[in-house]
Amino acid sequence: MSSSTGRAGFRRAPGRDRQVRAIRLGPRSVVALGLVSAIGVAAFGWPLLASPGSGLAHSQDAPWLFAALLPLLLAVVVATISDSGLDAKAIAMLGVLAAAGAALRPLGAGTAGIEPMFFLMVLSGRVLGPGFGFVLGSVSMFASALLTGGVGPWMPFQMLAMGWVAMGAGLLPGPDRLRGRRELAMLAAYGSVASVAYGTVMNLQGWPYIGSLVSGVAFVPGDPVAENLARFVAYCLATSLGWDLPRALVTVLATLTLGPTVLKALRRATRRAAFDAPVAFEEPRPPA
Repeated sequence: MSSSTGRAGFRRAPGRDRQVRAIRLGPRSVVALGLVSAIGVAAFGWPLLASPGSGLAHSQDAPWLFAALLPLLLAVVVATISDSGLDAKAIAMLGVLAAAGAALRPLGAGTAGIEPMFFLMVLSGRVLGPGFGFVLGSVSMFASALLTGGVGPWMPFQMLAMGWVAMGAGLLPGPDRLRGRRELAMLAAYGSVASVAYGTVMNLQGWPYIGSLVSGVAFVPGDPVAENLARFVAYCLATSLGWDLPRALVTVLATLTLGPTVLKALRRATRRAAFDAPVAFEEPRPPA
């Protein structure tokens, strides 16, 4: 019996396992995502990217400048993606998943890095694609910040970092053919790496603020990149590794245990939503 035939001899409908994109990124959306990601890299990494002789390396206003700029850029990206393909069905799916992600985050309250929302962002990005994943990650983090009172200059950085996490899951290989244990293993591995990477880039956001309060691990404006990088690694080991590793462990365990059920539910929902089917309104026919 061929692989396209079911147990009872019926042929499987073609395209049933084809990846459905809730948002199909157009050229403008791709350009907007690329630009905000490039500026985001500069916003996170300016202490290491700025040359010692530049004014930016010695500026105390740089973190605040990026904190003010990122929300505007994120708004432009979300508006661009919405204009190019975020229909009513995708908005409804976005609202449900963002609410679920925002509700999951306070469960651990950040205790020892227990943040169960990460596995949902990874699985949602995998099923619904990179464009939807970026918007979902950003909106979920914004909603959870409002829910937990975590609004501050760090919030746009969290939104961008979580958008990258979910978008990266949507860019993983084999969206149409990879299923079962191999897909779960790939998602668990990605989730663990993304969990640690999220904590690392968020450390970059807060690291310049500590100034000379903590000797040996603080950012020193104008010092060579190698020396500041060594201080940053020591800062991560001393402050956040105890949160990043448990976050990665929770993400892996949740993906392996709950992943099959969540992936099945998400794929069933996307098939029923028929995101790739055009919505048309027709005049009712008069009775015969």
